[in-house]
Amino acid sequence: MIFFNIWSVLHWYVRPFVKWFLRKTTRLCELQRICYGDKAGAQRTCNVEKSLILSRTKDVKEVIAFLDAVVVERRFIPENFDDILYPSISIIMRTKKIDNKLHPTFAPSFRQCLQQIWSYKQLIDEVEDLRCTQYDYQNSTHEEKLLKLWNLLQPHEPLEERISKQWQDIGFQGDDPKTDFRGMGLLGLENLLFFATIYPQVSSHVLSHSRHPKYGYTYAIVGINLTSMAYYLLQDGSAKTYMFNAKHYLPNIDLFHRFYCYLFFEFDKMWIESKPENIMEFSMIFKKFENAVRSKLTDPASVFRIKIEIDNI
Repeated sequence: MIFFNIWSVLHWYVRPFVKWFLRKTTRLCELQRICYGDKAGAQRTCNVEKSLILSRTKDVKEVIAFLDAVVVERRFIPENFDDILYPSISIIMRTKKIDNKLHPTFAPSFRQCLQQIWSYKQLIDEVEDLRCTQYDYQNSTHEEKLLKLWNLLQPHEPLEERISKQWQDIGFQGDDPKTDFRGMGLLGLENLLFFATIYPQVSSHVLSHSRHPKYGYTYAIVGINLTSMAYYLLQDGSAKTYMFNAKHYLPNIDLFHRFYCYLFFEFDKMWIESKPENIMEFSMIFKKFENAVRSKLTDPASVFRIKIEIDNI
């Protein structure tokens, strides 16, 4: 701890001199060196974010504060990007003395990084709102989503009553699923519903595993536990690797749901491969799974995809 504190102090004072030296020798500022030298995706975007955070330049700090305010107002959306990002990038390029004519590739690369960084920040707020929204059985929208989940997972078995032991067939604890959503709020339901809607074959496959006579588990409850994992990985920044390496998506609620689907599919695979003696091994296997995911997320080159492998167990 003492060594870490000493290094932090030294880094704070030494960093400006290192940046000055590299600027003189390469004729490029730190942001240029990152945008030109780092691989597009998590590696580049995370290093750009770190550079901006550590900047002591007044204009850069003001740009960061402006973009943070836009996120708070929930205005950081694609249709507003031109109005928000063009002046922000112009200020930083002027401050860093970057000539757009001499360096035409910088602005597009830097813009992509800014889009990812502040889309991620806005996503954190949106996910938090869903988590804090408790399931309300008197809310018709909530009820419709819950019944849709049943119909997607049990298309050939009608739900006889709203409160029924049938809910246990898809892994809820009791007769009324609303009580199981308390920890993660509406976010847990939205995750489960997205999985069943967008990946019907995969979710059905995973559900069949959860009913295995020896290796079975409570599908919905495990799903809500995985919502909690995805939520904390998002909050502490670990999920940036997944989000920033998703080539065709910016961080948004849809991409968060896809991250959750990946976690559910991979957990199910680890669970079956572990051949647990009983459900009492859940905590141990779940922790092992979380550690494996966190380890993979530390590699900025990691790409996460659901690879469907149909098996018979």
